[in-house]
Order: sequence, then C-alpha cells, then structure tokens
Amino acid sequence: MSVIPMKVVDNTTVTSLESITAKAQTPTPIVVSVTRPKATWVKPVLHWLLPPVIGLTLFVLVWQLLSQSTPNLPSPGKTWVSAVELFSDPFYRKGPNDQGIGWNILSSLQRVEIGFGLAALIGIPLGFMIGRFKFLNGMLSPIISLLRPVSPLAWLPIGLLVFQAANPASIWVIFISSIWPIIINTAVGVTRVPQDYMNVARVLNLSEWKIMTRILFPAVLPYMMTGIRLSIGVAWLVIVAAEMLTGGKGIGFWVWDEWNNLNVEHIIIAIFVVGIIGLLLEQMLLLMAKRFTYEE
Repeated sequence: MSVIPMKVVDNTTVTSLESITAKAQTPTPIVVSVTRPKATWVKPVLHWLLPPVIGLTLFVLVWQLLSQSTPNLPSPGKTWVSAVELFSDPFYRKGPNDQGIGWNILSSLQRVEIGFGLAALIGIPLGFMIGRFKFLNGMLSPIISLLRPVSPLAWLPIGLLVFQAANPASIWVIFISSIWPIIINTAVGVTRVPQDYMNVARVLNLSEWKIMTRILFPAVLPYMMTGIRLSIGVAWLVIVAAEMLTGGKGIGFWVWDEWNNLNVEHIIIAIFVVGIIGLLLEQMLLLMAKRFTYEE
C-alpha cells in the first residue's frame, strides 16, 4: 500500500492568504476628485489686453530712443510731466489768445458740432431723395463725384470770401467735408431696399411720406449711421487744419501757437488729445450704429 505524500503549508502562507481575502472583501473607498472650475475669462482678457499693452510699450520705447538721439524731441517722461502740469488748470483765461487747453478743446468741439449738424441736416434728406428718384440721382451724381475728392482746405478760401470771418469759414469747411459720406451712404442704402417692399407699398397705394417713414427709413438706418460715423471722423480731422489757418481759438490754433513758442511738449500732448477725442467720438457713433444694425 502506497502512502500519498502530504504537502505541508506553513503558518506564514495561511496568514498571507487571510490578509488577501480580507483585502478583497474590504470595499474600496470611492475617491471623488474635486477640481476647481477654471477661470475661463482669464484667457480672453489676456488675448484682448496683451497686444495693445505690448504695442504701446514698444511705441514708448521707440519714442524714448528717438528722443535720446534727437535733442529737440522731448522724451515720454518729460512730456508726461508737462501734461500733468497742463491739465492741472485746463480752463484758465489770461487773454483772448492765451486760454487753457480745455477752452480750446470745447471751442473745436462746438465748431464740429455745428458743421457736422448742418451736414447731417442737409445730407440725410438729400441722400434719401437721390436714392429714391433716378432723375435727381442722374442730375446730382456728376456734381458729387466732382466735388467729393476736393481737399477740405481748398474750401477754406471760399468760406473766408463768402462769410468774411474765420469762425464761420471753419464751420463751412467742416460742413462741406463731412456732408459727402452722409449723402452717399444714405443714397446707397435707399437703392439697396428690396424691391418687394416697394411692390407692397405700390399695391397698398401708400403715400410717399408713409413709404419714406415706414419702409425706407428703417431699412436705410444702418447705412445712414455708417455715413454719419465716417463724417464725424472727417469733421474732427479737418477742424485742426482749418483752425491752424484761421487762428482765433481751438485746438488747431493752440497747436500752431505752441509751435511758434517752440513748446514741443505741448504739441505732442495736443496730438494725443486730438487722437483720444477722435477715438471717443468714433466709438460713440460705432455703438450707436451697432444698435441699428440688423441681420437680414
């Protein structure tokens, strides 16, 4: 009779098996990873802010380098100190030709307001009529095409001759320079009105006033606002050159006066002031134009 060999299992092996079994029976704790929400606004803000900051920094660096190589050109730091001093009292009066920069800016804005207002008052109805009536369009288009490219300052002698005074001559230059974008954009907007709209108006036998106010005006409004935005930019560009030639008061006259006094810091400050005000005017009208823009 043969004897079956018995395998001996030591206590250590038994203990390890028990521990494995215990581990298998023990429920695995569920680890919930809590992730904080990412700040999604950081990246767009950096994309929006970083390019202009880098551009302005490079601009100031180039300006600083140029001022070091050109003794007559003031540095950014010197111009900044002069600007702080200038704007500490912008509304002083020491005579008709010695006023603070604030009064000169207000004087220029008032001229732009009058000249641009007259251009809008005449240009918008004229643009509607040119776009609405083909005969009028054919009659006035050659005149507009002829006069529109004329340099704004070429109109100044005509203004001085007619009005015999510097202030209305400056307003005249602003008016004649800023009226063309208003007329052209309004007329183009009228011609772009869908023909179906006009057919409906014809079927309903609407009067010309109702066609103008109920159909044309809402459809043309975005084109008209674009023309107004372009015109205000032209008006602000023209006023500086016109005031340099006519004198009196205004930001253009102030720049020319500071040039005669060889105060280059003030000229650079005026350049920045003109640029900032022009940018604000354009952005203001751009926001207004967006409110009247619609998707077809």
